[in-house]
Amino acid sequence: MNKPFIWPVRVYYEDTDAGGVVFYANYLKYMERARTELLRAKGFEQDELMVNEGIIFAVRSLQIEYIKPAHFNHLLQVSAEIKNTKKASLEFSQKITHDNNLLVTSEVRIACLDVITMKPRAIPQNLLEQFNLEQKTHEY
Repeated sequence: MNKPFIWPVRVYYEDTDAGGVVFYANYLKYMERARTELLRAKGFEQDELMVNEGIIFAVRSLQIEYIKPAHFNHLLQVSAEIKNTKKASLEFSQKITHDNNLLVTSEVRIACLDVITMKPRAIPQNLLEQFNLEQKTHEY
């Protein structure tokens, strides 16, 4: 079984509150970066998808659980794993850890939208094939 995609993120001072704890909304930024880097690792640049395919991806829904806080200067591991693909959406499972301690878990649904109309649009076949291939490698 393949491992989920992992993207390292360093916590900077600007990410924290006065007590040195990561502000809750910044975890969303870290997860966005991991999803973007997963796409990049698969050979898909979002700006090229916008120009060449006429699509963008946008968060449709998000469920998040904050378990433990991250602090200034921590090196976090942010995972992104595609759990399900549909005609016009992707479902991700994501985790953020520090030193093997689970800090945050989330389930994120990403919608594929037409760049002009901003309405749902089918994910291009070449992307779906890549994502479905990855999904199958995660099945037991």
